Amino acid sequence: MIVNKSEVIIGRVILVLVLILTLIPLANMFSAALQPADENPTGLTWPSDPQWGNFAQAFETGHVFQLMGSSLFIVAFVVPISLVIATLAGYALGNLRMKGGRFVFVFLLLGLTIPFEALIIPLYYQIQSLGLLNTQWAIILPLIGLYMPFSVIWMRAHFVGVPPELSEAARVDGATTLQEFMRIQLPLARPALSALAILLFLWTWNQFLLPVVLVADPLNRTVAGALTFFQGQYSSSIPLLNAGALLIIVPTIIVFVVFQRQFIQALLQGAVKG
Repeated sequence: MIVNKSEVIIGRVILVLVLILTLIPLANMFSAALQPADENPTGLTWPSDPQWGNFAQAFETGHVFQLMGSSLFIVAFVVPISLVIATLAGYALGNLRMKGGRFVFVFLLLGLTIPFEALIIPLYYQIQSLGLLNTQWAIILPLIGLYMPFSVIWMRAHFVGVPPELSEAARVDGATTLQEFMRIQLPLARPALSALAILLFLWTWNQFLLPVVLVADPLNRTVAGALTFFQGQYSSSIPLLNAGALLIIVPTIIVFVVFQRQFIQALLQGAVKG
């Protein structure tokens, strides 16, 4: 497809505008975080005397190290378990074409249509009946289930696009289903797995509603779910609130910047296959 020069220019202008609109809130938060703690900043203005110590104070007083440890504990279970289950299920639906696979696929699509908020009350009573309320497992187990429809559909889309000739050649050479999966399908799925891992990490790290409802102790929540804890600590200090929020955002930005190539590669791979 040939793209003329005007379309290229318009596309770049739109991307620049989107980038500016994305960075303005972060710049506003950053400038507000550097204001004196007892002031109420208004607008995007650079302070005459930047208070870099606000970040250290927010980190120490807001127990950011403990909160990040809690988030990493939750992520360490949610992401690997979700990847394993989604990869196996996606392979079964996309490559093995198992009996009843269409019904399962439609069932997963329906799962994507259910509003997240509609499940909070049933989840609360279910977690309470399991005796897991106010523990980190009250966040881990529901998130694995809630992410599963998207994760399985994502991996199925990859395996559907793998040429069936590869499987047929492996079977002719005497490979079992497990050997074919481990030696051929899994290496080809690395871009899709990497992109899915990034998405699951970002969604888990930024999860707010579940931790607030299911866990009473802020130090056992995700860092995003502990924003209410920050608000309680710094309810009268807007600069410290912004400093704490930026400390929470930084890890997600770092993860995306480091793994952006894998993420883009997976998206382009899916576009080419489509």
